This record gives sequence, C-alpha cells and structure tokens, in this order.
Amino acid sequence: MSKDRAAGKPRPWADMATELVDVAMGRKPADLVVRNGRWVNVHSGEIIPGTDIAVSGGRFAYCGPDASHAIGDDTIVVDAAGRYLAPGLCDAHMHVESGMVTVTEFCRAVIPHGTTSMFIDPHEIANVLGLPGVRLMHDEAMAMPVNVHVQMPSCVPSAPGLENAGAQLTVDDVREAMTWPNIIGLGEVMNFPGVAANDPVMSGEIAETVRAGKTVGGHYASPDLGLPFHGYVAGGPEDDHEGTRADDAIARVRLGLKAMLRLGSAWYDVAEQVKAVTEQGIDPRNFILCTDDSHSGTLVNEGHMDRVVRHAIAQGLKPVTAIQMATLNTAQHFRLERELGSIAPGRLADFLVVSDLAAMKIDAVYARGQLVAKDGRLEIDIPAYDYPLEAKNTVRLGKRLAATDFDIAAPAGANSVRARVIGVIENQAPTRALEADLGVADGLVAMDREGDVCQIALVERHRGTGGVTNAFVSGFGYTEDCAIASSVAHDSHHIIVVGTNKNDMALAANRLAEVGGGVVLYSKGRELALVEMPIAGLMSDERAEIVAEKAERLVEAMQQMGCTLNNAYMQHSLLALVVIPELRISDIGLVDVRTFERVELFV
Repeated sequence: MSKDRAAGKPRPWADMATELVDVAMGRKPADLVVRNGRWVNVHSGEIIPGTDIAVSGGRFAYCGPDASHAIGDDTIVVDAAGRYLAPGLCDAHMHVESGMVTVTEFCRAVIPHGTTSMFIDPHEIANVLGLPGVRLMHDEAMAMPVNVHVQMPSCVPSAPGLENAGAQLTVDDVREAMTWPNIIGLGEVMNFPGVAANDPVMSGEIAETVRAGKTVGGHYASPDLGLPFHGYVAGGPEDDHEGTRADDAIARVRLGLKAMLRLGSAWYDVAEQVKAVTEQGIDPRNFILCTDDSHSGTLVNEGHMDRVVRHAIAQGLKPVTAIQMATLNTAQHFRLERELGSIAPGRLADFLVVSDLAAMKIDAVYARGQLVAKDGRLEIDIPAYDYPLEAKNTVRLGKRLAATDFDIAAPAGANSVRARVIGVIENQAPTRALEADLGVADGLVAMDREGDVCQIALVERHRGTGGVTNAFVSGFGYTEDCAIASSVAHDSHHIIVVGTNKNDMALAANRLAEVGGGVVLYSKGRELALVEMPIAGLMSDERAEIVAEKAERLVEAMQQMGCTLNNAYMQHSLLALVVIPELRISDIGLVDVRTFERVELFV
C-alpha cells in the first residue's frame, strides 16, 4: 500500500458475501494471499501450521491449507515462512487523552505494535467540552485506517456533588449519542454508588444503552464485594477494569461481568488477577486485557497491547489464551465477533505476522487487508486531524496566581496540626487516606519534606473563578524546591499542582494558562520541562514522537527533583479522581471516596 493513503473501511460482510464465496471457491482471485503461516486460531485455541489465508475487499475469504486456487495475476502473495499469523490486537478499554495526543497520533503510535482495534471512552474531553467534544473525537475516530470504536461517556461529572467539571452530560445526551454511527456503547459507569442507589441519571443512561443494543461499560472501584457490588451488577454494567486481586476478578466473572485486566503506564493489575486463571482454573473466556491509560512515552518506547499480551504470557498464560483475551474475547464482548477479533472468513482482515509468539515480536501489521506497519515502522500516512478553535484556549484561571494563593492557614493559636494526607500507591490507581502531624509557622501550616509530605492544590480552570483548594500529599519523594502542574486531572480536569515551593506552584499554574494547558515543572523559578496540550488542555497537536520526547524530559526532571516513583506523572494526574478510593482532592475540598463525603483537611 502506498504511504500517501490509508486503508478504507471495507463494505459490510452481507454486501460482499458473494464475492467472498467466489474467492473461497476459486472463481475470483484474492487481493492478497499469505502462504505458509502458523494460524493462531483463537476460536479453537490451536496453532495450525501450514496455513494460507486469502483476503478480498479487506475481509478474510479463505483460511486453510492451500489458497493457490485464489491466486490471480494481480494477487499480492506474501510468504509467511512459517511465522505466526495472529489476529490484530484489541484494546478493550482506554482513554486516548491519557496518551497526551489526538486519536490520529495515538493510532500512529500503536499500529506498529499490532493494535488494530480500540474501544475508547473520551470522558476526559467530555469533562471539558461536553457532548461537542465527544463528537469531535467520534468523527476523528471514524477517519482512522484501523477500528476505533467510541463509548459514550456516562459520568460527566464523575461524582455529582463532589466535583464540578467543565460540562455535564445527561440521559438525553446519551440517547442522542446512541444514534451516532461509531458509538459502540456506554463508557465506564463510575458512579457505582449511584447505580446501587438507583440514581435516575445512571439508571436512565444504562437503559438507553441497553435499548440501543449496545454494551454498558463498568467501573466498580471498591474492595467491598457485598451488597453494593451485587446492586451495581444488577444495575446493568457488563464489565469492570478496577479489580486488583484474583478474588476481584473471580467475583466479577461469577456474576456475569467480563473481568478486564489492565496494564497501563502506571497500573499493573494483570499479574495478581490472572492467577484466577493460572492457579484457580477459572474459565478464561470472560477475561479481557486492556490498558486503560497509557502515556505517549509508554506507547512509543514500550508498546501498547503487545506489551500487555507479552506481560500476561510472562505471568503463566499460554500464548494463545493471552491472545484470545486481547482479540476474540473483546470482540465478543462488544458484539463484534462477526467483524473482528479472529482470523476467520468474513471478518475484517486485521492480522499480524509474528516471528516469536511469546515475546510478541511483530514483523508486520495488516489492517483491512493492507500492510500498515512493518518491522516497527508505520507504512502509511495518516493525515492530521484539525481541531477547531473552540476546542482550544480552555484554561481559564480568572486571575494570575501568587504564592499566597497556596497558603494553608492553621486553626487560630495552633502550634501544630494533624492533617489528612493523600497517600500515593506506586503502580496502582487507589490512594491511601493518611494522617500527618505538621508544624505551624507564622500561622501557616508547613510542609514536611523530610517526611515526604508536600503540598497539593487544585486550581479551578473551567469558569475562571480563581478558586484554589489546598491540601497535602505523600509518596512522590520530592527533595528539591519544585512544583509540577497539570491540566490533565482526571476526571474533571482542573489543574493539579504538587510542590514543595509555593512560588514555583504559582509559576507552574500560570504557565499552563499561558500555553492553553499541559504539564510543566518548575524549580526555584526556572522552567525545567513543558509538554503543551492545547486541545482541551488534554492533548497535544504535535506528533507522538515529539510529545514522547517532551514527556521523557519531564520524567527526567521529576527524577532530578527526587521523585523515583514509577510513572509519577500518571499518578499525579489521578489525584482528583473522586471515584477511586481512598482520599482525593476536588474543587470543593478533600473527598473520602470510601464514604463519598467531603472531609475537612484537619483531623
């Protein structure tokens, strides 16, 4: 395929079935024949040597021992030379915005890693721009040369009453979105207490999705597997990616949910949960692999779903089983088994040529029957997608911030205070609700750098109120005067600033207002790293490779400041996620997610 055009969407199977029959019967030549491969058959669980496949019109027409009858004068013939032929990989749950790039750039980054289908939940842009933002990403997704299906965000804001986002989505919005051509279902229903309490918005959105015959995504971020869990499942969600233990996965599967096991940039939840299969013998058909959140550095330098499959195999899964969890299981879950997820007649011809299955060494990637990547390099050009001006300039502070905006006044007459502290857990989404005794100087509460307690602030950025919520956080290990600010702050996406120096905190927040959003690190008045994200304050308009380089400089600068936490930026961006326990910050104050209540800073 030429590099100046991308693969078009094939006609529906029903519209070209007679053509596929003709190719399978030898009455019509195929567009492409791949010979002498080892067929990774995810339907039967076999690896079948000596297999040929024939492709016509972007779909598989023949899969069997000899496709010589389908070869014509213009047929492209590829010799697999005994290498594996595996289905293109699917990411069942992910947020493109977490990659810091647009859908186009995300695809450019992951296609060479074998990802040919993605199921994206754009609730980040929805929290900033509302339904028009979802439509922008929906339309961009439809222009891609691979399958990018969109889930309609369900919880904007994620926890009504505990945060204020830049927009709000309603049951009517969900009903409208279900008529869009590329909406595959409802995005993760994060308000799990609302579902269990029969909140009319949650139950209404789920009902509209079910009536449309589409999949309801889940999100049950609680270790409580008692009645609230049972009530949540009864409400209609069909999957969940928030488990961290083998018991979590088993409980979900027993109640008919798909257990989604995630390996993102900062979430390492596969190893423990996959023991449900490898050690306890649970049927793997209801287990699905996903990434959830991967930033650009991970995508460019480590991989995407190939990384997840490789990791799952390393935990003891058979290669075919791991690939099933990243292909067929996903397709079946989203009611797309006849479209994707396997190498079989009629399906989209999305497949990989793999020389080492356990290591997932991918030599070539085909999407819709066209070669799209080879030896780790993209073989096609995907034109940039232009976002309109109204999707930019979304960081509105209302004033220029000063160091004094980050002062935390102590109770009158206090010489010390006992404060609640957000405790970061490396490689996991939950936090700990900690407490610390902190000193007071000149009426202001002091940070405790030796005790790894620094300051966190949430700066309102949607309505220009000038509001700043201050609190404390532990776990980043900063030892120098510094501050890091980010307008990516799941899920309401205000600005989160974490720092050891209030002047640097003010400089960092003000800098994001100047560039329209992103992430920046200051130390002693100097800017050390900046990743600009002008699209909704969430995504860069630059190439993924450039964004990855800038992100790498950010990681290096954070390490220079003393932070050795793995993927610390991803942890930073989740500190306001008021739907995952235990303690979070929002624009209304500190939130104890165990009880879904606002709590005071001082104990």
